[in-house]
Amino acid sequence: MTFARTARTRRARDPFRLAIATSRVAKISPALLALAIFLLVALLFTGLLTLPIAAADGRATVLHDAMFTAFSAVTVTGLVSVDTAEHWSFFGELVILLGIQIGGLGIITIALLLSRAVTRSFGVQVRIFAQQGIGASKLGEVQSLLRIVILTTLVLEGVLALVLIPRFIIVEGSFLRGTWDGIFYAVSAFNNAGFAPNPGGIMAYDGDLWITIPVMVGVFVGSLGFPVFLVLMMSRHHWRTWSLHAKLTLTTTTVFLVLGALTWMVLEWSNTDTIGGMTVGEKIYHALFASTMMRSGGFSLTDYGESSPVTLLVTDALMFVGGGSASTAGGIKVTTIAILFLAIVAEAKGDKNVMIFGRTIPQGALRVAISVTFLGATLVLVATGLIMLVSDAPLDRILFEVISAFATCGLSVGLTEELHPAGLYVLTALMFAGRIGPIGLASALAVRRRNLLFRYPDERPVIG
Repeated sequence: MTFARTARTRRARDPFRLAIATSRVAKISPALLALAIFLLVALLFTGLLTLPIAAADGRATVLHDAMFTAFSAVTVTGLVSVDTAEHWSFFGELVILLGIQIGGLGIITIALLLSRAVTRSFGVQVRIFAQQGIGASKLGEVQSLLRIVILTTLVLEGVLALVLIPRFIIVEGSFLRGTWDGIFYAVSAFNNAGFAPNPGGIMAYDGDLWITIPVMVGVFVGSLGFPVFLVLMMSRHHWRTWSLHAKLTLTTTTVFLVLGALTWMVLEWSNTDTIGGMTVGEKIYHALFASTMMRSGGFSLTDYGESSPVTLLVTDALMFVGGGSASTAGGIKVTTIAILFLAIVAEAKGDKNVMIFGRTIPQGALRVAISVTFLGATLVLVATGLIMLVSDAPLDRILFEVISAFATCGLSVGLTEELHPAGLYVLTALMFAGRIGPIGLASALAVRRRNLLFRYPDERPVIG
């Protein structure tokens, strides 16, 4: 009896010990807590996808395919090693959809929710972490902004689903199937996931503007980020009252969208395997759709495996940049590349400070931008080398797939479906690192600041 009581007492205390441990980690290292939570969520969905009920044929899916799909969903990437519509059952597609939804909210939101549930409050470190991650301008705004993030996500997804469902019901000829496809595409598009529940994916609806335009709009809006949503809701069209982040994000995103569409259209204009045989209007629309998806959308109306090497290279660059900070898009983010470009311009002009829109960008922001870019380039370089060891595919195809995985974009030349399991594990790790890397690094650098009591003499090394 005494032993049984002791065992029950220990089991009763376990949740409290876990809560205390989680509380301590949240106070000491919110970035580490977010990383651990995100990893556990991805592993949980991996386990669910290995269940026989998750596969259409009723047999357990091999680990590397289940893990790759689960991590692709939770990191809102969209790369697949097995066909989503043919391999997975309704339960499997439901697991994927839940993974996209949870992953779309982001590691910052998940960490904040757990921290709130366990500690009943947000510590200073957690608030600073959230301030960097989801764009709160003041530490006191974290809790209210957290509600806005969740509510905005659900509302925008709901509106997108209401637009898509009627058309899918007509196309599919089934109310249930049409409703499911509409909801799935709405969640997948807004979260920049790129997953499709139907055979052939979005290509099956090429030319159907009722479907492709809302999907394109959903991807574009989702790539802007919650800090931009907040500014637009509060200031609307009053440009002067917008934050610097909102101005940089919208300006840079628009520039990349237009330049990407023009470049892609010119390079593929005569390619009969993609848009060469289309009318001028169709070419323009496909170019705009392709450029939008390079933000991290992952949907494609053409086969990228048939694109020219130059087109793949341009797409690599745009995918690497990605979308807005604190958004569902991946990449190093448009604000990062904007700050680097402005720094180059300032250096070329001989200006001491980096200035734009009547504001001066702090040197600390430039250091973070350089760190994020260097981290991203290093991850891509290492992953490309590892994939080359297990694949005989050309370098341009490998690089395309690697950057798509890092940027959680989801565009593919079909390499993942034929890749060795070792290569899939490399891309799985890269998708995870790409999703938490830039955000986690920027947040961690914002939280960790040392005030040194000394300073060495200046000395400028030879550069260039």
